[in-house]
Parts: sequence; structure tokens; C-alpha cells
Amino acid sequence: MDIAATILLVFGALVVGALLGWLGHAQRMAPALRENDLETARLRARAESAAQQIEAAQERAAEQVAEARERAAEQIAAARTEQENARRQFQALAGDALDANSKRFLELAEERLKRSASAGEQALAQREAAVKSLVDPLTKAVELVRAEVLQAEKARIEGQGALVEQMRNVAEVSAELRNGTADLVTALRSSQTRGAWGELQLRKVVESAGMLHRVDFTEQEQVSTEEGVLRPDMVVHLAGGKRVVVDSKVAFLGFLEAQQSDDPAYREQRLDAHVRHMRKHVDDLAGKKYWNQFEPAPEFVVMFVPAEAFLSAALERAPELLEYAAQRNVIIATPTTMLALLRTVAYAWRQEALAENAQKVLSVGKELYARLVTMTGHVTRTGRALETATKSYNQMIGSLERNVLTSARRMVELDVVDERDAVDELKGIEEVPRPITKPELLAADEGGVVAIDRAQEAEGILVQELEVTALAVTDKRALEAAEKAASEGAASPAVDQAG
Repeated sequence: MDIAATILLVFGALVVGALLGWLGHAQRMAPALRENDLETARLRARAESAAQQIEAAQERAAEQVAEARERAAEQIAAARTEQENARRQFQALAGDALDANSKRFLELAEERLKRSASAGEQALAQREAAVKSLVDPLTKAVELVRAEVLQAEKARIEGQGALVEQMRNVAEVSAELRNGTADLVTALRSSQTRGAWGELQLRKVVESAGMLHRVDFTEQEQVSTEEGVLRPDMVVHLAGGKRVVVDSKVAFLGFLEAQQSDDPAYREQRLDAHVRHMRKHVDDLAGKKYWNQFEPAPEFVVMFVPAEAFLSAALERAPELLEYAAQRNVIIATPTTMLALLRTVAYAWRQEALAENAQKVLSVGKELYARLVTMTGHVTRTGRALETATKSYNQMIGSLERNVLTSARRMVELDVVDERDAVDELKGIEEVPRPITKPELLAADEGGVVAIDRAQEAEGILVQELEVTALAVTDKRALEAAEKAASEGAASPAVDQAG
């Protein structure tokens, strides 16, 4: 209760204080307020006076505007009246002159238009002809260009279609190649598959060199030794009975891991492992010493690497690898070098075949030469027999002409026989056998030694002397004919003497 009373007293005191303060302030501000009221009254009086002046000015301006509008309307009406009068006067004055001038102008214009039209038509015809002479070649050229463009566009479309088809085929082949490569890589991770693949590649290279299985080479030939059974992948037969052992080795995993890695350090590490694998294959082949088991054979073995990239990658890390293998009697060969080696072997086979054929040709030549000598002996004796027979025939003809035909012709002269039955004139044989000039034929006739043709010396074959003894085979018929002719020739003088 006391607190509430206290609060009321305090609040009442504050209200009283506020009223007292406001009253004091109002008393202080009263003069200023009165002055403001006076100033406001003065301003209000001025504003009312200005408004009255403005209103009076507006009324005067409105009156002036109305007057100006009336005067302007009057002036406009007068101007329009004057304009109408002037127009009427002008039309009245210019009508006749305009009609005459228009008629004359139209006549002149029509005449000039006709002349212009005629000249224009001629000029137009000339221009059309000139333009046509210029345009026709251009039109033809444009048509040709258009045809060529259409043809080029057609060819481009066809070429683009073919290119798209080719690219599609390339994409398909690339996809198949990638799939095949992936399958091959997966398969080559197996050691047995790698070995079979290497043997297959080796056989393809050998067959591409033109060599025949079981003739020029044998596969998986097996030999037994004290250390066990040796079975190289291939034995190539050389000329002269020699053989070269070829074994396929595929060092693949290190190379594959190096190619698949993007880390240079890991790549070098796997390439070093690839080199170690190659050296291990070299050491294994060197330890087997195949040349001792397949005699006669050169003292080395060929290690076939089925891909060029395998060897080149190893040589990049170890350039001395080939020398390392050669020191151990191992020759590393890729498909390219293996093909060259096999072509060399094939050349050696051809040379040996040529040598064997040369020996056969020599022996056949000797036999043929001997037979030719025998035959030429017979020919020579036949020629001499013909010569003897010709001489005997000529002697007989001479004797017949001298001793027999003379008496026979006298019988014709004495009309003992008819002239139609007269004996024809006989002629001797003037041709004689060709004389023998070649030493071989003379030797065949006389018996002697004849050398084989010197061309064999140029071929590198030893010249052998072939002793040919001509066989004295008597041609009985020729000798009998010669003896008969000789006996008849000897008898003819006796007939002459008897006549």
C-alpha cells in the first residue's frame, strides 16, 4: 500500500513538472509565434493580391486572344476569297493556251515517240543479238559447268559413301583385330600356348621360303643322350648332308607387361626382365649342344624369336645380346633373318643340284659324243662308198657311150629300128659327196683321241679326254656295189676290143 502511494506521488510529481515546463516554454515561445502569425498574414495578403492580378491578366489575355482570332478569321476569309478569284482568273487565262500547247505538245511527243520507238526497236534488236551472241557461249559453258558440278557432286557423294563404308569396315576389322589381339595375349600367357605359337610361326616362315616338310626340314626330331631325350623344334637339312638345328623361344610376359605399363620406371624394370628371359633361353640352348647330337652339323644352333618386336625391345636394353648369344654358339633369328637364312640354304641346295646335274650332263655328253663318233664313222664310210659308186657309174656310162651306143645309133640310121625306140642319151653324175674336213670325222674314220668341248672348262668342269676308237664295221652292201661296179668297169675294155 505504501509502495503504491509512493509510485502515485512520484508519477504525479512528474506530470506536474512536465506541465510547468511546457508552460514555461510556451511563455518563452509566444513572441516568436506572434511574429510568425503576422508574417503569415502579410504573405497571405500578398498572395491574394497576386491571385487577383493574375486573374485580371488572364481575363485581358483571353479577350486579346478572342480579338486576334476574330481578326485572323476575317483575314483568312479574305485571303480565300482573293485566292479563289485569282484561281478563276488564271484558269480563264491559261485554259486556252494550255489546250493549244497541250495539243501541240502531244503531237510532237507522239511523233518523237514513234521515231524513238522505231530506233529503240532497232537498237533493242541489235542489243538482243549482241547479248545473245555473248550469252549463248556463257549458257553452254554454264550448262557444262553445271553438268560437271553435278557429276562431281555425284562422285563426291559416292566417294563419301564408299569412304564411310570403308571406314566402317576398317572399324569392324580394327575391332576384330583388337579382340583377336586380346585373345592372343590371353592365350600367350600360357607357356604351352606360347611354345605352340612359336612353332607355328617357325613353320610358316620355313614354308614361305619354299621348303618342304620331311624333305628340306623335319620337326620334333628326337634323339636320346645320357642326359635325357632332346627334341628340337626343327632340323633344317643342308646341302652335303649337313643339318642345322632351329629351336623356337618366346620371351613374352616381360615384354607384354612393359608395353601395357605407363610408368617409365616399371616399364624399364619389365624390359630388364625381358632381357633376362632372352639370355636364359640362350643359355639353355647353348647347354644342350645340339650340334653334337645331330652330326654332321655346324657348331651353332638357331634360336628363332617369332616376332621382331621381342628382339628389338631386348636389344634396346642390351645391345650386346647378339654378341652374347654368338659367343655361346647361338644365333638369334627373327622371321626376317630366318627367311634370309633359309633362302641361303635353298640356294645351296640348288647349287648342289646343279653340280650333280653337271656330272650327269658330263657323263651323258661323253656317251652322246661316243655315239656321234660311231655314227659319223658310218656316215664317212657311206660317203666314200657313194664316191666309189659314182666313179664306177660314170666309167660305166662312158664305156656305154663309147662302145655300145655308137653301134646302136647306127642301127637307127640303117632303119633297122624305129627312131621312137632310139636309146636316150645317158648323162654322168657330176655331183660328188662333200669331202670330210672336220677333225672329229677324220678321227672317227681313222681312229684316235678327241677332246670334249672346251665350253666345259668355262663351266669349271675338268676336261677329260675321251678316247674314241672307230669301229671298223664294213657296210657289205656298199662294198659289194663298189666291187660290182669295179668289175663291170674292168670288163668294159674287153667289150670295146671285141667290138
